[in-house]
Amino acid sequence: MSDLATHAHGALVEVLGIGVLLLGPSGIGKSECALDLVTRGHALCADDRVRLARREDRLEGSAPEVIRYFLEIRGIGLLYLPDLYGESAVRETTEVDLVCRLEEWREGAKFDRIGAERQREVVGGVSLPVVTLPARPAASVATLVEASVRDHLQRSRGATGAERMNAALRATASGGSRGE
Repeated sequence: MSDLATHAHGALVEVLGIGVLLLGPSGIGKSECALDLVTRGHALCADDRVRLARREDRLEGSAPEVIRYFLEIRGIGLLYLPDLYGESAVRETTEVDLVCRLEEWREGAKFDRIGAERQREVVGGVSLPVVTLPARPAASVATLVEASVRDHLQRSRGATGAERMNAALRATASGGSRGE
């Protein structure tokens, strides 16, 4: 039984076993990113309207039944993913572990460049890590999402890239390896 049920305008994909909620304004490329991830062997759970249900301290996502397994791509139309990519390309439900907010890249925009601490935001009553990714024409947002998932997994196992860089800088400052 759900403690809280709500909906989000976005896409939900499962990447390397991690549920990623893609959020951003209409037309930013959420569905195209989801399609790119599916072509890389990951799975779609929901496109356009994501049903979110809080289960204690977890958030689970699914698609409304009428649009389940469909992906809308402007210029192509509706794609039924099991027909095109097989049953492994879709999930009925997945836990939401990470939020990727897609924002239009613009000169002077502020995007995290170090990643020392992952920002968090409350979605459906659950606090989740969030990354804000720049969406640029002809750029592969799917690559950024996949890298975000890999970084999320690494953070759960140990040092972040920022922590590794900090340690290397301390070692260099104390007379260790010069890193040249």
